[in-house]
Order: sequence, then structure tokens, then C-alpha cells
Amino acid sequence: MATGIVLGINANLVKVKFKGAVRQNEIAYLQCLDGDLKIATRLKSEVIRIKMDIAEVQVFEDTKGLKPNDPVEFTGELLSVELGPGLLGQVFDGLQNPLELLAKETGFFTPRGFELPKLEKTKKWCYQPTSKLGDKLTAGEALGKVKENAFDHLIMIPFALKAHWEIAWLAEAGDYDLTEVVAKIKNSEGMTKDLTLVTSWPVKWPIAAFKERLKPNTPLTTQIRLVDSLFPICKGGTYAIPGPFGAGKTVLQQLTSRFAQVDIVIIAACGERANEVVETIKEFPKLIDPQTGKSLMERTIIICNTSSMPVAARESSVYTAVTLAEYYRQMGLDVLLLADSTSRWAQALRERSGRLEEIPGEEAFPAYLESVIASFYERAGLVELKNGKQGSVTIGGTVSPAGGNFEEPVTKATLKVVGAFHALSRERSDARKFPAIHPLESWTKYQGQLSKKQRDQAIGLLFRSSEIEQMMKVVGEEGTTLEDFWIYLKGELFDQIFVQQNAFDPVDTASPEVRQKYLFDLLTKVIACDFRVKDKEAARKIIQQIRQSLIDFNAIPWEEDQKISEQAEKIKGLLYKKEEAP
Repeated sequence: MATGIVLGINANLVKVKFKGAVRQNEIAYLQCLDGDLKIATRLKSEVIRIKMDIAEVQVFEDTKGLKPNDPVEFTGELLSVELGPGLLGQVFDGLQNPLELLAKETGFFTPRGFELPKLEKTKKWCYQPTSKLGDKLTAGEALGKVKENAFDHLIMIPFALKAHWEIAWLAEAGDYDLTEVVAKIKNSEGMTKDLTLVTSWPVKWPIAAFKERLKPNTPLTTQIRLVDSLFPICKGGTYAIPGPFGAGKTVLQQLTSRFAQVDIVIIAACGERANEVVETIKEFPKLIDPQTGKSLMERTIIICNTSSMPVAARESSVYTAVTLAEYYRQMGLDVLLLADSTSRWAQALRERSGRLEEIPGEEAFPAYLESVIASFYERAGLVELKNGKQGSVTIGGTVSPAGGNFEEPVTKATLKVVGAFHALSRERSDARKFPAIHPLESWTKYQGQLSKKQRDQAIGLLFRSSEIEQMMKVVGEEGTTLEDFWIYLKGELFDQIFVQQNAFDPVDTASPEVRQKYLFDLLTKVIACDFRVKDKEAARKIIQQIRQSLIDFNAIPWEEDQKISEQAEKIKGLLYKKEEAP
């Protein structure tokens, strides 16, 4: 392995003069000598630029005490994650250190250079072979499986292996830990490899051991009406949630995690405030997964790098998360990756770029910011696997533009690559209209359960209603025609009943797809109804009655068919009853 010495130190960026072969993204350990005891603390770092025999590395720890001429060891390995049983339900940092185990071992403040195994090596897993001796498999194909919570965790041929490999020996079904060999494979040249239940993969490299990438065309149901009906996303698609602080990004992500129709949820908290991350870590184990009836944490992985953790690890956290997502996609599962917040990741890139003395782009972000963001979102996708099954990774990234300015570089770069845009609004958040996604600023490229015509009509009503509301603020209600006033009232009704959801109501928190369609059709009848009234006060009274009946409708469990039908008939009765001549 290559070795070197420290030449210069600029915060967490260190220049190293090396001997031997070094490559991009290789892991190196800097030997920081602590005091007179001459005890070396090994500081983990990643090579980010190489010039001749000088390597520039970013250190994932505090570099206090590091000095010129301190020794450096290069490992020859890239920044990688371990992939195997035991990932689900865990909380890792960006380098895949298990935080719960770290806290037990070291307390609240982990000393520098302290590392633990990424996965528990001694835990036994019930292994079941799914192939037989003599089978020829390629990268990504399964040779066995273990049970991990509610899922069959496939043990696959390592993704880096080329061509076909023949199974030369296969362990019998039984309990094995992550260090025991469960298969031996050989290629046409006679080379053999021992396989265990765990493998590793560089986080900066996409896992592409599938047959074909497909176009996302299946809507991803989140049970949030505004998202599913007006601004849908697809399995294998991408979407962004930009918005100012306090607009409800974290709450929206938690609701999506709980009710979205996916198998695995991965949350990458890259640079978020510690109190928000702690809330997520505390709440998820308590939440009941509606799909399994067990803890939501059993199908969730949290990658946690708060704003108080080393900045350099923010970049690795998003790549660690997406690599884990791709791994479970290779098993034919649907994975939802929620990155919160990509703005903090971009700030880490800006800080690193400044220390590298690169030519800055807009607002001092690196000139290659757009390509980096694009390469991250491009790792989402719907794929057909070699066994004919399909798997998907859907990426939803939040953006935290200062002051809610959507013209800043990170938001603009994200908008160029995502398929849906859910713009959070401070105005709607302050008015307690949740989810605070602004229906007039958001958009989507995907097709959901509603036709384009239906979506355009609904958004058109909201747009016209908003225009009339702004006009009424100037000329007053008395300066508005009765026809315009009706449009305003109907737009407000659609907003309050369909766009908004009550997260404190156990029924209205999540709205199944069939219920959304039923409610939309019911509201369409209300909006199309030609009410004949004498004045605006009578119009307001009618809408108030209908609104209360619709609120009651949203509180009835969908399984209670009779009550649903009775309430719908009651609402329709209000329409016909009021259609009277003045």
C-alpha cells in the first residue's frame, strides 16, 4: 500500500506527499500523534484530488493536533459500504458507523478515530440456498436468501464480478454469521472466490447489475391527496421539496415515509438540525407501519449527519444512502430515499471547493454543482432485473433555500433534473394549510390517477380563485360580481377539503387512492353545480353547509361503506335542494 506524509493542513483539507499508487476516492488514515505519549489517532479521510505525487484528502474528523510530517497510510480501498443482512432498522452516520452502538461504547461524545464494525458480524442468520451446484450466475443474481424482518434478503453474486461464475460449493441451509463462507464460485479461468452473507461496494459508483433501465410509469401512492392527484410522482422517479425553514418539510417526509406504498424507506439526514433528526429517530420506532402492523423502523434505515457533525461527512451520507437503496432495489424491492436537506450537502461541497481553491460559480458554489446534483438524482430509477422482476429507487430531496428564494443555485440545479416539484409555501404554512405545498407553484412531469384534463381544471379553479381573492383585497367583496364570488368560494372549498389534510385526524391523515378519486368526483359535482341564489350571503351559507358535510365525510373510515354512501348522498342532496330560482 502507498504511504505518505502530511505537507499542509487547511481545516479538514490536508495535502499529502505520497509514494506508491493512489487513486481517486481511496481511503487513507492520517496518524495524528497525541501529546507526549506518542499515541497515534488514526483519522479517516478520502482522496479527492491527485496532482503528481501530492494527494489532497478530506478528513472526516477534527484535524486538531495534526502536524506536517505526520505519517499517512493509504488502504488501497475506495470509500465503501458493507451490504448484507442487518441494515434494516439501523441508524448510521455517513460513513456507516452504527450510532446506537457507538453511543453505548463511547457515550455521547465519540473520540476521534474510533470505529466499530459496520454490521454485526457474530449475529446468526437463517440461510436458505436458492441455487444448486453447477449453476452459472452473473453479478447481481441470487444464490441464496435470509429472512430480514418481513423481507427475503437475497445473497447475490458480488456486483463487480464480470462474466459467468459457476457454483463450485454451496453451504447447506442453516444458521450462519457474516464471517462464514456460504458458497465458493469459480470462473472459466479457474479463479475461485469465497462468498459470505456480506459484500461491499464503493458509494460513488452506481450499482448497475440489472438487465435494463425502464421508464417510470407506475404512480407511487403516498396517500397525500395533493401529491397523488395533482402533482404525482412515479416509482423510480425523482422529486424535489424546496421551501423555507418551518414550512413542514420534515413532517411531510415523515408522513410520506409512513404511508407511501414502498417496501423500504431510507432517510438521509445530511446536515439537518440535530433536534429535527432526534425527533425522527425517537418517533419512527413508535410509529406503527400500516403495511405490517409493526414498528415503522423495521423497514427503515436512517443515515444521520447533523449540522453539528463534521461537514466532510455530509457528502458521503447521501452517497451511502443511495448505495443502500440500490442494493435493496437489486432484490426486486421498491425503495424510497428521502434526502434532507440537499442544500446542506451543497454547502459542504462549497466549503470543500473553497479549500481546494477552485474557481467559484454562482454564490461561491462550485462550478460543477449542477453535474454533481444530476449524478445523484440519476441513480434513481425503475429497473428490470436479470430474473425478470422489477425494482425501483425513488429519490425525494428537500432543498432549504435561504428566505425561500427558489432562484438560488441549488434549487435551480435541482429543478433541471427532477420529475416533480413540490414547492412549500411560507404563506400557506403560516395560514396552517397543510401540507403547505403551493398548488400554483408546483408541477410534475408524471401521470397520476387523474387525467391531465382533470388536473388542469382543478389547478385552473385554484388559480382563478386566487386571482379573485387578490382582487377582493383591493376592491372588497362588494366590488366583486356574484359569478366571481362563486368561483372564489368553490376554489376555497376545493382547497380546504381536497388539497389540505388533517394530520391529527386518524382517518384524514392518509387517503387511499380509491378514496381520493371518489372525493375528487364528489367535489367535481359540487363545483359544476349551478347554484341559484339571490346574494353573496346566501352563497356563503350554502358553501358552509357543504363544507361541513365534506369535513364529516373525510372523517369517516373508508371501510364503513354504508356511512360513506349515506354521507355522499347527503352532500348531493344539499346541491339539488339549493338549486332554486330566486
